[in-house]
Amino acid sequence: MPRPHLAAAASRISDPMPSYLLRRSAFLALSLVVALIVIFVLLRLLPGDPANALLSVDATPEQIAAARAQVGSDQPLLQQFATWAGQLVRFDLGDSFISGRPVGDEIAARMVITIPLTLLAFGLALLVSLVVGITAAVKSDRWYGVALSGFSQLGVAVPVFWVGVVLVWIFALQLGLLPSGGFPRRDWRDPADALRSLTLPVITIAIVMSASLSRYVRSATLDVLGSDYLRTARSGGAGRTEALLRHGVRNGAVPVIAVLGIELSTTLLGAVVVESVFTLPGLGSMLLTGIQQHDFANIQGVLVVSTLFVLLVGFAADIVQRLVDPRLRTSVSGNR
Repeated sequence: MPRPHLAAAASRISDPMPSYLLRRSAFLALSLVVALIVIFVLLRLLPGDPANALLSVDATPEQIAAARAQVGSDQPLLQQFATWAGQLVRFDLGDSFISGRPVGDEIAARMVITIPLTLLAFGLALLVSLVVGITAAVKSDRWYGVALSGFSQLGVAVPVFWVGVVLVWIFALQLGLLPSGGFPRRDWRDPADALRSLTLPVITIAIVMSASLSRYVRSATLDVLGSDYLRTARSGGAGRTEALLRHGVRNGAVPVIAVLGIELSTTLLGAVVVESVFTLPGLGSMLLTGIQQHDFANIQGVLVVSTLFVLLVGFAADIVQRLVDPRLRTSVSGNR
């Protein structure tokens, strides 16, 4: 008769990575389809017709009909969605109602600002949060550990645009060290000037994000410090730093990786807001202009790209978690 603990161990089976990738990819595709439907429906629920972007106030009925036929708003909603979905399958985001330019080309031109801003801010926030979070946990009995913990609590409540305004007032208006906004016309052909333009926006996002992320790092570090395996390692003669590096990093990283995926997605969304504060010609200004001009093609394009970015980041975070923690690569028989 099998022993209970052996039966329990036998009930746990391996969950191969290829099988998980297939299931996770199918879920990613389904999530994207649902997101596209939601984006399409919500935009059509807004008041007004997309054709209004092409019309003047005194437009005649004939001009209105021609404009509706041009943008396709005279077709049934199901047919409009089918046409749009067919374009997306061909990697075609359509043409702007106002400028007539391909939306994909416009987004690509603006991504050279939004993506560096997002990645630089995320990298700086990650570095700061690791230092602040680990220090606040390890030195929780010291005054500066408590102060760092209080900083993270306060930073979460501060709006990102308010931080941007304060930084502009200090470093641009008072000290004159950095530009208050805008981006060089030569783009990245002058890297030094481009980086100077992104410095304040990057710091703005990093301050708010590091305050939030450091709380999770502190919590994960405290869990590791109080774990049995770390006490066992220390009883074997290892110092706290050595035990933490050798045995605690992987275990503490698993919950943080999930949060990092969410925070990276949040960084992109925060960059859209910050771009408006610093008048950067990125995806944020494109989205804002599209909303103001009722340019559905531009709005849909930016939302699709942003949604795809968020979904892909979540997908990557799940894969990294399984690679870091072998326990996630097993499942209980009958509960897969």
